Order: sequence, then C-alpha cells, then structure tokens
Amino acid sequence: MKSTLQLRQSQQLLMTPQLQLAIKLLQLSTLEVSQETARLLDENPFLERDDENATQPFSAGSDSIGSNTDTSADTATDIPERESPADPADWAEPSFTASASSVDDEDDSASEVAADRPSLREHLLWTLNMSTLVERDKTLVGLLVDALDENAYLAQPLSEIVELLPAELEITLDDLETALVQLQHLDAPGIGARNLSECLALQLRALPEDALGREVALSLVLQHLDLLAARDFSKLKKVLHCDDNSLRCAQELILRLQPKPGLSFEQRAAEYVVPDVLVERVGGIWTARLNPEAMPKLRVNQVYATILQQRGNGHSQGMETQLQEARWFIKNMQQRFETILRVGQAIVERQRQFFLHGDIAMRPLVLREIAEQLELHESTISRVTTQKFMRTPRGIYEFKYFFGSGLATEAGGACSSTAIRALIKQIVSEEDGQHPHSDGRMAEILAQQGIMVARRTVAKYRESINILPVNLRKSL
Repeated sequence: MKSTLQLRQSQQLLMTPQLQLAIKLLQLSTLEVSQETARLLDENPFLERDDENATQPFSAGSDSIGSNTDTSADTATDIPERESPADPADWAEPSFTASASSVDDEDDSASEVAADRPSLREHLLWTLNMSTLVERDKTLVGLLVDALDENAYLAQPLSEIVELLPAELEITLDDLETALVQLQHLDAPGIGARNLSECLALQLRALPEDALGREVALSLVLQHLDLLAARDFSKLKKVLHCDDNSLRCAQELILRLQPKPGLSFEQRAAEYVVPDVLVERVGGIWTARLNPEAMPKLRVNQVYATILQQRGNGHSQGMETQLQEARWFIKNMQQRFETILRVGQAIVERQRQFFLHGDIAMRPLVLREIAEQLELHESTISRVTTQKFMRTPRGIYEFKYFFGSGLATEAGGACSSTAIRALIKQIVSEEDGQHPHSDGRMAEILAQQGIMVARRTVAKYRESINILPVNLRKSL
C-alpha cells in the first residue's frame, strides 16, 4: 500500500481557559466567589481592589467592560443607560466595582463566639469539679460523662463499661449505677438518661409534686409512651382511668419537656446568606437589581500594567499571562453578575403574583422557559439558580425556589406544586384537631377549588412540608 499525505479541515469545540473560568465562576456561590477573589488577589499582582469607583458598574444589557451604568434590569423599566465610549480604544482598563464584602469578617467573629461556648462535656466536668463529691466518685462520674453521646444520653450499657475497665481498679456494676444516679442529679434533669422514657421521667420527677398533670404524665412516659406517640387517646383514657382534661394536661406537660438535653450545648456556626439580587417594587413594577454587597471591587493595577507595557513583549511572558488572567477574571466576573441579574429579572417577571400574594400564587415554572426567553442553555440556567439567592419583601429565597412543576386545573390552566403545598398547609391549619383531614379528604377539598390532584400526590406534598399523617395530627 502506498503512503500518501492528505489535508483535512474539521471543526472542534474546545474549552478555552477563559470559558472554563466563566463556567467555574457562574456556578460558585457568593461566599465561594469571595474566597476565589481573595485567592487571586494574593497570587496575581495585577489584580487589586478598587474602593474608589462607583458601586454599580454595569447593567444586564451592557457588553462593555467597566461601563458605569445602573444595575436595574432594563427589561422592566425604561431607565436610560449611560453611553459607553464608541471606540474600544477609549475604554479604560477593566474594572469591576462594588462594596467590599464583610462576610469573612462576620464568619470569623461568629466562629470565635462559638468557640468560647463550653461543650457538654466541658460543662459537666466543670460542674463535677465544683461539686462536693469525693475524688473516687468524681472519677466514676467523669468516666460516664465521657460515655455520653451528643444528646446527653448514655447509650452504652453499664455492664459493657464495667467489662472495659481494668480489673485492678475494682470497679463494680453497683459503683457505676451509683455514679449514674449522681450524674443524673449533677446538672439539668434528663442528662445521663439511657432512653427517651427515662429522660422524660427524670425531668418530670424534678417538677413540684403538686404540678398539674405530673402523675399522669409520669405514667404516660414510663408505661405508655408508644400509645402517646400513636395518639391513641381512647385507649390511653381506659388504661389510665382519666378523663380528657387530665390527659390533655399531661400531654401539654410532656410537650414542654426537652427530649434531647444535649442540644442546648451543641455548637453550630451561624450561616449567613448574602443575596445576589434585591427585588423591589418601583412605580408599581417589580424589578431586580444586583446587590452591591455581593460583588467584590476589582480592577487591574495600572502601575504594574504600564511598567509591563514599557518593557515590551517577549521579556516577561509570565507577567503578561498574569495580566491577561486578571483581565479575564474581571470580565468573567462582570458576565457572571450580568447573567445572574438577567435570570433574576426573568424570574421576577414570571412570578410577580408571588410577591403580591405569597406561595399560594406561585405559577409553574421550569428552567426551559427561562432558557428560551434569555436564549441561554438550560445548563447555564441551572448553574445560575444554584446557591444564588434573592432578597424580596417576603424574605430571602434561593432562585430554585421559584421553579416547580404544575398540575392541571378544571379551568384548563395549571397550578404549581408550591401553591399546592401552601394550600395543603392552609387546609391543615384550619382543620379540626379532633377530626383531622385525611389525604383523600384534602384531595377532595382541592378538587372543589378546581385543582385535580390524586391522594398519593397529596401525601407526597404533605410529607415534603413535614406535616404528619392524619393519625398523628389528632388531638384531644
């Protein structure tokens, strides 16, 4: 076979570094963007913060870099935009300005406050050291303190703990049982319980003997906790020989108890959400604008850029690469927030009834509708709506909250799943506690309002909003 050379032309889609950076920035949350910005500020000398420029550098419809225009979406209002220089040569170095984020400072302070709080073990050991127990008893109680779980329960049997101890210590099961009683009376009642029944009983015994419903409540938690959980009130009244009023008082007393005493010592770092978009009503029209607190102030360092330009090409290839990366980062950051604003405004336009009437007025919306309106890919809309938040007069919501499937109505329209959940919540809040509505009955009520929904669908939506089934919602 004779060898030959051939020339062919073909097209191939490549992921350029700039495109990869744009996709990466688009899917990051506000906190992650702040962290990425801080990293680049440390690594790239051509990138610096800009604390002097205006806080709103561009609009959703502007393609210019560093233009100083209003951030409100021009699709909702007829606000004239400031004109950018027609000649690209007249543009200044790219800058991206907004207020400096203080999220990191708040997180640091919150962590310091959380670190100052004593843990359950530290609190109990401090209380134990302040007690009048002898040293041997303190040692045994401290041993049990180390065996408590995060809920302050002693999940490990005492017999297993005895077997794990060295025989030369001569610690018996009776010694540990005595130490357990001392632990249970060391601090808040309920700490050191071996199960839920004992935890509630310890708290009830700590109440005054004349507390209303105390004796009935003790019998409930010690012997009939399963019947109380199943809300079988008829059987409870028979076995306890009490009336509705006594059982109701005992139930209310139990509900005020703490089933997990260790929760009060749990250390949770505060989570802060910085909204990317602010929704306001201006002149009767709902509009979205970027939150300046969510955007970092960035610009190219003009001094370093000028020095590099004077030195000429080919002498500092690495520094030229860093300069290009800085420009790419600023431009991609602008594009990120432009896309977020466009998607946010499109959502506001589609869900304007929600801002007026709440969840019950939410309309069905899928990613494809926004993608077709903005001429973007669904994957782009998915990235924009993940971990991006919108502050509205009704609260802060993730963009994804406004998307949901819909069910057909008798009128030929559609009702969103969010609106159906709101209706189910409203039906449950208005029902008779002694005769709560079943899933089938709620389906009938929704059908009377023109919403055709199956019983199993009602059950699915009810479970998604943490509403108990009908037998567990029954009250006296």
